[in-house]
Amino acid sequence: MLNLRNLRLRRGPRILIESASFGIFRGDKVGIVGRNGSGKSSLLALVRGELSADAGEYESPAGLRISWVAQELPHSTQPLIEFVLDGDLELRATEQAIAAAATAHDGERESALHAEYERLGGYGARSRAASMLDGLGFAPPDIARPIEAFSGGLRMRASLARALMRRADVLLLDEPTNHLDLDALLWLEGWLRAFPGTLLLVSHDREFLDSIVGRIVHIGAGQARIYEGNYSSFELQYAAERERSEALAERQRAEVQHLQRFVDRFRAQASKARQVQSRIKWLARLGHIAALQEATDFSWEFEIPAKLPRPLVALQEVSAGYGDRPVLEGVSLTLGPGDRLGILGHNGAGKSTLMKVLAGGLEARAGTVERAPDLAVGFFAQLELEQLGAADSALYELTRQGGARVAGWTEQQRRDHLGRFGFRSERVFEPTGRFSGGERARLALAILVARRPNLLLLDEPTNHLDFEMRHALLLALQEFGGAVVVVSHDRALLRGACDAFVLVHDHRVEPFDGDLEDYAALLARRARVRSTDAPAAPATATTRREERRRAAEARNRLTPLRAELRELEGRLAALGARRTTLEQELADPAFYAVHPPETQRVRAAEHAGLAREIGQVEERWIELSMTLEDAAASS
Repeated sequence: MLNLRNLRLRRGPRILIESASFGIFRGDKVGIVGRNGSGKSSLLALVRGELSADAGEYESPAGLRISWVAQELPHSTQPLIEFVLDGDLELRATEQAIAAAATAHDGERESALHAEYERLGGYGARSRAASMLDGLGFAPPDIARPIEAFSGGLRMRASLARALMRRADVLLLDEPTNHLDLDALLWLEGWLRAFPGTLLLVSHDREFLDSIVGRIVHIGAGQARIYEGNYSSFELQYAAERERSEALAERQRAEVQHLQRFVDRFRAQASKARQVQSRIKWLARLGHIAALQEATDFSWEFEIPAKLPRPLVALQEVSAGYGDRPVLEGVSLTLGPGDRLGILGHNGAGKSTLMKVLAGGLEARAGTVERAPDLAVGFFAQLELEQLGAADSALYELTRQGGARVAGWTEQQRRDHLGRFGFRSERVFEPTGRFSGGERARLALAILVARRPNLLLLDEPTNHLDFEMRHALLLALQEFGGAVVVVSHDRALLRGACDAFVLVHDHRVEPFDGDLEDYAALLARRARVRSTDAPAAPATATTRREERRRAAEARNRLTPLRAELRELEGRLAALGARRTTLEQELADPAFYAVHPPETQRVRAAEHAGLAREIGQVEERWIELSMTLEDAAASS
């Protein structure tokens, strides 16, 4: 469908991709990965027709319908739902043709157009758009509000909904999760899995890619190559292809030893059980993640806080809001050194409000907020990035915002500190207005670390960060001695950095006794309830015999479902065992020395196929489990 032959692509004088040759087929879901600035967005621009190949060939079918998210924020008084419906170009064109036929009193043409309108699903289009907006976190009253009334983040969500509304053969998405919360991300993940067309997805979210794509295009060092399988499978293949340096292996051994010392030291302490389990899980993943990272430009950690009072901050029956609108009520929460808390909840529930109360940026309306005298808050949010002066240098911003501690540093100390975050040589003098989103996020992190906080409040910290910087942040959080509170749609960050979760809903903040899979299941149950929420029909009288007959029929219908569930569990066990065997084989460098390239490709393709099959079986298992649970509850 999309073919590249010996393609060269450049931006200005810089060659991004050289001699790339691969094909993308109809229905493929392809993840595009690589460091920031490697050429991922330029490859999408080539597919959109905004760039041309500098050498070689790029071919695509004539008349290909391509959809993407406009980068410019929409400014309009147009109602939200009309803006989204405009994404369906064929439907809108048919509506205009119907109006023209009616004006011309051409009944025959108008009748034919109404048939076409029905074929296009026109009568259900508004419901489809509303459902899409609901999934992306808009409340029902929002659909009639004008676009210009929403924040920048919500307008980007509206642009995403409009792109999804388009009847596309190819969908191009460049970091679509940056403006989403976890609830909306999970909805989008399900939508993209069901999307029947070809998907090209740029993302730095490992779990998001693993759940959706079946092939990976990796761009780096001027090369673009395609790999079979999801992102985790790509990592295994990529690691096996290159010669891992001794420095990289030493880094992994040091990380493992560091984490192992923590586990050995605190394994027997009940108070540290959550932290120990978190690090045990991370140790298990290091073999698949840390060892596969390329050498990075980042080498930093959070310094030991000057003081660690206990508690750091305590909320007691706190209420907060804006103007006359209450957002949180009766919140009681205590944070001390070593706490690792993730905040869950839908968009607008009050997650950011809670963070602002903890940071001291929003006064409580009621209740008490007790802060330790030595509390030092490090608050990372989108607002921190916006406060960077576009005309000012990274060195100046570090000096201006780093506090009294940085004021005592020499210029060389400040430059050394920025160097650990990838800003070296003359880059420290470059205006931040020229920085990419990822570079601005790194600079904000550098400033935060320099302040030496003992309470970290991180509101979507991984937006714009690439895989290497996300990994560096997670490792630094693992060793941070203070308290951490995280709001994020990045599940890898939540799993690796948080030992406990709270759920913000209905103006309350309550402990969530579960993990991210439990939260996803909770959202799925709520979605089913919303979709089936309708007034019940009046009950009719039935005899006991009829009731017993219906109950027996229901049991008979469920019997084959239970049998299928048991069969699926057996298949999952067998498939999982085979996948483990293949992963061990693919991760062993000796395998590539012994077996020819054809065998290597066959094994990699089998691994990718297993990943897809396991995903399909798991989805069916979840569907059956929920069906049986619902049947048990209703009975």
